[in-house]
Amino acid sequence: QVQLVESGGGLVQAGDSLRLSCAASGRTFKNYAMGWFRQAPGKEREFVTAISRNGGSTSYADSVKGRFTFSRDDEKNTVYLQMNSLKPEDTAVYYCAADLRLTYDSVSLYADSYDYWGQGTQVTVSS
Repeated sequence: QVQLVESGGGLVQAGDSLRLSCAASGRTFKNYAMGWFRQAPGKEREFVTAISRNGGSTSYADSVKGRFTFSRDDEKNTVYLQMNSLKPEDTAVYYCAADLRLTYDSVSLYADSYDYWGQGTQVTVSS
């Protein structure tokens, strides 16, 4: 069993930055590929970014490319989502997820691929 706990969400103004964290426990963190997804009110959950088990591969949604950075610290069993130049359309609940089946340098953009999910953290960006 893997437990994921997100933190770092909040209310900010457009143009501001936030850093989300996702702490994992329960199994060997370095074996997890990780992802962030988000869900805005009335919309479906969408892919934001993903990182491979070895940290060497990342993928970003076009809407966040160049503004968001996904990183991992295996010693702390934590991943981080640095979000810069935030826009009102970034407002959503952000979820981190762990995939235990991907190969060492692979990422997944598909929610169905992920085995475990956090409870989510709210990010609200005012204009």
